[in-house]
Amino acid sequence: MRIGALALRIIQQFARDRRTLALLLLAPLLVLTLMKLVFDGQSTSPAIGVVGLPSGLQAQIEHVGAEVISFSNEGNALDALQNGSLDAVIAIGGSGSQPSITLEGSDPSTSRAVLLLLQDTLQSQSAQPAAVPAVHYLHGSADMAPFDSFGPVLIGFFSFFFVFLLAGVSFLRERTSGTLERLLASPIRRHEVVAGYLAGFGIFALLQATLIAWYSVEVLGLYMTGSIGYMLLINLLLSLTALTLGTLLSSFASTEFQIIQFIPIVIVPQAFFSGLFSLDAMNPWLQKLSNIMPLYYGADAMRGIMIRGEGWTDIQADAYVLLGFSALFAILNVLALRKHRRM
Repeated sequence: MRIGALALRIIQQFARDRRTLALLLLAPLLVLTLMKLVFDGQSTSPAIGVVGLPSGLQAQIEHVGAEVISFSNEGNALDALQNGSLDAVIAIGGSGSQPSITLEGSDPSTSRAVLLLLQDTLQSQSAQPAAVPAVHYLHGSADMAPFDSFGPVLIGFFSFFFVFLLAGVSFLRERTSGTLERLLASPIRRHEVVAGYLAGFGIFALLQATLIAWYSVEVLGLYMTGSIGYMLLINLLLSLTALTLGTLLSSFASTEFQIIQFIPIVIVPQAFFSGLFSLDAMNPWLQKLSNIMPLYYGADAMRGIMIRGEGWTDIQADAYVLLGFSALFAILNVLALRKHRRM
């Protein structure tokens, strides 16, 4: 009897909490649907620029599944490779010359696949044993490990996740403990409350960003060719976005458990569109969702800095977008405080 009464109380509690019930039933379906769309998307073909290759060899490369784009000179092909339009460039300087292969190099798995495809094609077209082509890397190197490619994305993801969680739970405790209510009863303005909380939490976000950047490069030995300062800046902007988003969503939660409920809806989709999985393999309409994911811009800038050695000119668009997200969420935070006090 007592066990049944206790079980009935738990059932009634869940039945009254519609948000928890929806999370329990619908969140797994949302995540599974996203995984289906991400992993069961369209097939991708490596884009290879060719310079001076015989038409028969070009046809053979296309036959094995690559997208071949012909260029009149190697300079134009390398410019396209630099812009990210190509995965590799194969060029032959003149009659009897051995081909040279230049790989984009940011993704080791893509580089290995393209290299294997090109080498097999060149060997099959040669009546005699073919000499090994000269291989060059625009970014990275032959020793670059897969974790070096995923590492910058993971740095951004974990910074975003833990700051979001910390900010949401901490700001909720300020409300439930009555601290926020007492603050709002004073002459302080809403935007000053938001700015003060962001400044306080921001100190710890800065410490976290610095620690993660140092540990990743110095201890884990992640591939790093760019400026550590730019890496810190992007990581800090990403943490600031997570901070403002976490405090915003905490305004719509009553318990710490309800903060956790936002993770499958807010954090998990970010992982799918951060660069951990190939966006090119997704359906075009699904790829557009990355435009509203802050982690997509942070991960793109982090990979650009760490792997491709990009500077401010290359990453400024991502930085401004992250700053825009932070400003938007901060403004919404100010508006959300209206339900606690009318000013």
